[in-house]
Formats: sequence, structure tokens, C-alpha cells
Amino acid sequence: MRKTALLAAALTSLATVSAFAADLPGKGITVKPIQSTISEESFQTLLVSRALEKLGYRVEKPSEVDYNVGYTSIASGDATFTAVNWQPLHDDMYRAAGGDKAFYRQGTYVTGAAQGYLIDKKTAVKYHITRLDQLKDEKLARLFDNNGDGKADMTGCAPGWGCEAVILHQNKAFGLEKTVEPNMGNYAAMMADTLARYKQGKPILYYTWTPYWISDVLVPGRDVVWLQVPFSSMPGAQKEVNTQLPNGANYGFPVNTMHIVANKAWAEKNPAAARLFAEMKLPIADINAQNSRMHQGQSSEQAINAHVDGWIKAHQAQFDRWIEDAKAAAQ
Repeated sequence: MRKTALLAAALTSLATVSAFAADLPGKGITVKPIQSTISEESFQTLLVSRALEKLGYRVEKPSEVDYNVGYTSIASGDATFTAVNWQPLHDDMYRAAGGDKAFYRQGTYVTGAAQGYLIDKKTAVKYHITRLDQLKDEKLARLFDNNGDGKADMTGCAPGWGCEAVILHQNKAFGLEKTVEPNMGNYAAMMADTLARYKQGKPILYYTWTPYWISDVLVPGRDVVWLQVPFSSMPGAQKEVNTQLPNGANYGFPVNTMHIVANKAWAEKNPAAARLFAEMKLPIADINAQNSRMHQGQSSEQAINAHVDGWIKAHQAQFDRWIEDAKAAAQ
């Protein structure tokens, strides 16, 4: 009798689990996330993937592609979502790939993403440099000349990221073409060289953004300073954007937000995922902290997954609420 009762209980439990699995809105559906080649984007991407898995979706490992390719892939349905849509930085790419007709974008995943130009504090103080357009002065520009051509060498960003278009546009708009050379290429490699120059006591000029680990190493206000620009000037879809802050300061870029963007047709067929995408929020300070840990050596796939698990555990109630709200949307 006791064995029969145990068997019955086990079968009942198994049936309950099976029924629960069948009830999950993502059961039998595969999701294909994408991100850029910036490994620091993995944390915020995998957090979304983990939440989708809780809804029953089978989520593939994120594919790394250029942003332009990513938006085109999502619009065509070859990929499902990205968690790194920058607004307004990526507006031209977003619109070119189909805009709101092709994409589902609701809610704001991350707020407070800043960008701009910085120089080392020692040089800023010694030569009283506070604005980027001061580098029209050939003598000041030569302080940052790394290759002997008489121009300041600026560490720019990777082609295709969106920031390179802004940097090149502003270099011309601010009259710096004769004295400043923005260098575009592998950003991680260029920043490694920039950091090495700083450690050698040499002047540095670079573009960066937050969240990114470099601002935890070269701390603004302590090691480096942000440079202001003479006026607002943005290219393409951002041309009407005023980059001046309420306090009157102008660092050349608007403060961006980041969004989860999905294929619109897919999102309409998956209301649970759509609700999840609209509700999820991740503090930028948490991304900065995780990116810093990556820079300190915790950058393996296993380590990043552990960071995601740790974040979920520390915010379990909020995470569970996202899942429950998403399930409710599928009813």
C-alpha cells in the first residue's frame, strides 16, 4: 500500500510539472538574441534570455553581429531581439531597417547612458583645457599627437557603432579637421593603447560611453575630465537634438536610453515576451559594476553567467514579478 501511495504521489507530481511546463507561454518556441561584438553587452542580453527561459522559451546563445546587420536581421525575422538598442544614437539604423513598422520597442531597459570626449586631468589643468574646440589651437592639438603628423590623435570608436558618424560630423562642425584626427577601429585595442599611454604619463584624448569599464579605471574628475563642445551638432536623424544639459553644460551627446527591440510580428504572436520586454529595467550602475568585474578578469562565459545569476538572486522579487506579469499577458 505504501509503495502504491508513493507511486501515485510521484505520478501526480510529474503530471503537475508536465502541466505547468505545458502552460508556459514560450513552450516549443526558439528565440535568437543578437548583440554587437562588445562583450560587455552580454550581461544585459543574457539577463533577458534568462527571463525568457523562465517563460518556457528555448533561447539560443546570442549571436555577435554589427549593429546594422543586427537591425536588418531582426526586421527580417532571422533574429528575435536585441537588448542594446541605443536611442537616439541608433535612430538612423533603426529607421533604415524599418522603424516602428518592423520593430517592437516598448518600455525603457536602461537609462542614463552618457557619451563624450575626455582628456587626462593633468594636461587639462596645466593647459586650462575645458572644451574640445580649444584643440583648433595647433599648439594644444600637438600635445595629443601620437604619430608626429602634428594633429591630435583621438581614440574614436568602431565603424558601424553609430558613434563614429557623430564623432566625424562633430570634428568637421567644430572646425577641427586640420588639427584633430579621430581614429576608428577596434575600440578595445585602441583603449588598451590609450590606457598604456596614460600610465606612461602621456596626454590622452578619447571618446567613450557609459556603461563601460574604462570609467572605473580612468575615473572622470580624478584621472580624466569630460570636455564640453561649443554647440549642439548631431548628424542624420539626430540633427535636431539639443545636447545641452539643464545646467548649461554641453558634452556633445544627448544622454541615451537603451531598449529591448524585437521583431514586431514575433512580439505580436508572443504577448508574454512582449510584456517582459516592456517591463524589464536594469540600473546602469549594475552594468558598470559587472563590466568592471569583467575588466578585472571575470570575463569568461561561465563568469558572466554567474554574474547574471547573482543579479537575479539579489533582485528575485522583481524578477519573479516580471515573469508573473508576462505569464498574465499570455492568458
